[in-house]
Amino acid sequence: MNNEFFTLASFEFPADVQIIKGKLEAEGIKVFLRDENTINSDPLISSAIGGVKLQVYTTDKERAITIYNEVRSYATDNDGNPIKCPNCNAEKSEIYYSRNGIFYKLFPFFEPKKYRCTSCQFITKPI
Repeated sequence: MNNEFFTLASFEFPADVQIIKGKLEAEGIKVFLRDENTINSDPLISSAIGGVKLQVYTTDKERAITIYNEVRSYATDNDGNPIKCPNCNAEKSEIYYSRNGIFYKLFPFFEPKKYRCTSCQFITKPI
């Protein structure tokens, strides 16, 4: 049963997923939001449970990934310029938190911001 769904992305807040959900549904892809109601009732536990998971049927996985990559936003610096990956020079990085250690699991807002390249999966050091 678990193989029926593919988790396309996870979002810290339920409002963040709505645009992508709407775009996927407009393209005829059925979307499921896992843990949305839990986070709506207590937003402070979002980091603890991994946020709202945007899921699609595995049969729609490739189409959903293509659509998601067209509309997703990537990390930018303070001047609005895309963050470049130092490994492959791609401009498609996302903010990444590893949540390693008990301190960062209890207090995730203290963890230094890192970036993960969506092309080569390289993780940059804190800026």
